[in-house]
Amino acid sequence: MPRPKLDDTEALAYKIFTRVNRQKYEQLQNWAEGSRQDMSGLLRDIIYNRPIRIITHDNTFNDTMQELVKIRTELKSIGININQITRLFNTYPEKTRKEFYAKTAFHQYTAIHNQVNRLYVLTEKLTLKWLSK
Repeated sequence: MPRPKLDDTEALAYKIFTRVNRQKYEQLQNWAEGSRQDMSGLLRDIIYNRPIRIITHDNTFNDTMQELVKIRTELKSIGININQITRLFNTYPEKTRKEFYAKTAFHQYTAIHNQVNRLYVLTEKLTLKWLSK
């Protein structure tokens, strides 16, 4: 299917040629890679004063992010376990079973405490890195 014709006011009919030095060319090249578009699209955005979104990735946080993901999944599984134990606790009327499930839920809750402490340490590192400047 062919693309629709543009009217004369929107058509890009004129070519502009220019020269830049190596330093400026490399800077534009980096911007184009960061904004995930080709050089002509980047230059068009610059000429028309459109915003340019450059995406960067900080490799120093890979280990920290993996640790945060691990803590998140562990907390989620602990929360699911506590919900299941609570359901069983409310199912049985016997006092001995309720005590057993309450102790089991408390044991799961103490595991949350350890994960939250690890989370505090990681967020402190992130805070020092990002908010100290």
